[in-house]
Amino acid sequence: MATNLLQKIRWAAWGLVGVAAIVGGGLMMGSLQEAVQSGRKAPAAIQIGGPFVLTSHKGEVFASDALKGKPYALFFGFTHCPDICPTTLLEMTRHLDALGQDASKMNVLFVTVDPERDTVEQLQAYMSSFHDGITGLTGTPEQIAQVAKLYRAYFKKAPSPTDPDDYTMDHSATVYLFDGSGRLTSTLDWQEDEAVQLKKLQRLVAAVS
Repeated sequence: MATNLLQKIRWAAWGLVGVAAIVGGGLMMGSLQEAVQSGRKAPAAIQIGGPFVLTSHKGEVFASDALKGKPYALFFGFTHCPDICPTTLLEMTRHLDALGQDASKMNVLFVTVDPERDTVEQLQAYMSSFHDGITGLTGTPEQIAQVAKLYRAYFKKAPSPTDPDDYTMDHSATVYLFDGSGRLTSTLDWQEDEAVQLKKLQRLVAAVS
């Protein structure tokens, strides 16, 4: 019984590392959110986005140039994520379903922070459970690190406290929303009500002619 209790404590502590990363990222994004909502230009230190080249879950080269002229949502995660990632993907699936035909007016990108395990084949199997309008992206560790830096996303490998051969990934949980010119317009927070999230997406696609 004592051993089980110790394991639970270790797993709780491990989970708190991820929560701390999410909270820290949330504080930064809160400042950014305030800037974009007030119409002010975000400080250079926290401006988001930039050119990148990755590989889609269909095995195709995906360059950020393909995003020009169309709004998009982008967020980071990994296929072995136990909660936030699948929850976010399910929420985005419901949002795209709710948008109906307007869903085709935007791109939705899921970028893995675990390229070691998230191969094209793994991503393809994983993404089959969600809306086909969501594109999974992977790449080399160097490519993923570059994209995370461009989008000010945090991620770090966290070894399992009970299994030396296993690990999880701490990472930012923010969904970034960009207009057709590549300007950050808003974010979706994992704690927001889904109705609030949907309204943000509706405003995003409403601006598309």
